[in-house]
Amino acid sequence: MISFVPSEMADPAPYRLLTSIVAPRPIAWVSTISAEGVPNLAPYSFFNAVAGFPPTLMFSVAYRRKEPREKDTLRNVKQVDEFVCHVVDEALADAMIRTAVEVPYGVNEFETAHLKTIASVDVRPPRIAEAAIAMECKVTQITPIEGATNVMVLGRVVRFHVREDLYRAEMGLVDTMRMKPITRLGGAVEYTKIGELFHLELPQD
Repeated sequence: MISFVPSEMADPAPYRLLTSIVAPRPIAWVSTISAEGVPNLAPYSFFNAVAGFPPTLMFSVAYRRKEPREKDTLRNVKQVDEFVCHVVDEALADAMIRTAVEVPYGVNEFETAHLKTIASVDVRPPRIAEAAIAMECKVTQITPIEGATNVMVLGRVVRFHVREDLYRAEMGLVDTMRMKPITRLGGAVEYTKIGELFHLELPQD
């Protein structure tokens, strides 16, 4: 067994080790809008569901290493406290990675990734027209992580959009295998697809 102490590791070694251990990680593909009405779209793999009642999501935004340090997503949710979280599926993987590139503030990533937009119902940021899943969210908390270079954004889901062929109405579930989400592994270019499905039953005694 090898042991590591994060404070004794050279940057960015702790980050690289952590992201290869906590894997696979779902990807939040987050659309926001500025106070001036300019849309933004970016992926975040520090992401998960954190509450079911009411349904609440979390994603974490890291500060840039260069100026301006605050990313467009964070700036936008501070100005307009709403966002849309999309699931990245296999068909949209190439478009997603185009939106991971840092561009100047005010550039519309929907356009650079050649994605169509559709108006949301209950929030101001637009949705990705091609996305199979989109969740319209209202920001409930923006919390800096103490001692870290990340800010956690919590949002309450106010509307789910689910492609009809994915919805299993009898159980109220999405067919995850058919949805074909991609997830993030360690390293800059490592992603994975859904693998084998198996079931585990809770013990009855």
